[in-house]
Amino acid sequence: MTAERALRVSQSIKKELAEMIQRDLRDERLTGLISITEVECTSDLRSTKIHISVFAPAKTEVPAGKAEDQAEQKPQVSAAAAADLAAEKVVECLNEQSGFIRGEICRRLGLRFAPEMVFKLDTSLERGSKVTDLLGKISRGEV
Repeated sequence: MTAERALRVSQSIKKELAEMIQRDLRDERLTGLISITEVECTSDLRSTKIHISVFAPAKTEVPAGKAEDQAEQKPQVSAAAAADLAAEKVVECLNEQSGFIRGEICRRLGLRFAPEMVFKLDTSLERGSKVTDLLGKISRGEV
């Protein structure tokens, strides 16, 4: 099997999977903006690694009366830690539903074998943003 076919199939999987996440998958853990950054298929199309990036939504504010009750029950979590936790829940949910996703992808693309799928969190966008911020601070003379 050629590398060109694996590349075409990985692009097709990326497109179909984005549509499935948006329309077909219903789970309360799938929150925020979920982007598929890369799909890596093996040359025999038996397995794929799917890298996703999650932009978690901002937390909604709790009404004043309930904020005191919740503060006693849970310790406060930083926004970055909450976003990381939400992103990991999304990856966990997608890995749990990989059987359904595999079957649907196989049907939609007309593949002979449903590739085994592993979802991984892609943090390269966050790292790139941090590097850009650092370079901006250096150019302004703040560092």
